[in-house]
Amino acid sequence: MDPIQAAILAIIQGLTEFLPISSSAHLILPAQMLGWEDQGLAFDVATHAGTLLAVMIYFREDISNLLRHWLVSLTGEHSESSRLAWYIILATIPAGLAGLLFNDIISTTLRSTTVIATTTLIFGLLLWYADATASERRTMADVTWQLALLIGLAQMLALIPGTSRSGATITAALLLGFNRLVAARFSFLLSIPITAAAVGYETLTLMKEPQPVDWFPLLLGAVLAFVSAYACIHLFLKAIGRMGMKPFVIYRLALAGVLFAFFV
Repeated sequence: MDPIQAAILAIIQGLTEFLPISSSAHLILPAQMLGWEDQGLAFDVATHAGTLLAVMIYFREDISNLLRHWLVSLTGEHSESSRLAWYIILATIPAGLAGLLFNDIISTTLRSTTVIATTTLIFGLLLWYADATASERRTMADVTWQLALLIGLAQMLALIPGTSRSGATITAALLLGFNRLVAARFSFLLSIPITAAAVGYETLTLMKEPQPVDWFPLLLGAVLAFVSAYACIHLFLKAIGRMGMKPFVIYRLALAGVLFAFFV
């Protein structure tokens, strides 16, 4: 890959992976608009590994606490943290199964500009409704397996390009009565196992089809995706209480309008 192209796509990946605006759409669209070739599986693995590392480092204390209590729960001793860890595992299952079953359809048929424009609009409106009607009565302590599963089903829908994984899960959490910060934190924690599984699956696929590797664009992509994702998580969590989801709703509706007007 051209280093400039790699840098642009990596920064886009990092900035959009955790914002409710769809990273997959923003990676597909530049290629279609500018005539770039597909960045390839190796670059996908590198940038996803970068964003995964960013969210794991940012939430390292939460992860350590959840993992420790989850291991203890295997002996029969349960706590609020161990239950949350189990709920995150449960909520990951729908998207994991859907990804395995429908990966070919998603990666071919659903990667069109029309699909992206439609999902950008629909899920933008859903995010607006969820944010406008949010009661914010529930905190992380109120997560149950039923609520976690519903959020996990929303994450499954995010396999469709243009939907946004964080957008779908945050929307679902807000509709279920969680406050904005909890919705975002749960969404970010929920991203870890599914992203790790995706990186692992893509890595195994890549190893089965060995080909010459240009390491510089991959390393550049991983580093820039990590830096931009880490900064994005930090700024998003600091600002979400003040600004809510309105800026992202406006952005999604504007993007959908541009896509329908000029590219569909």
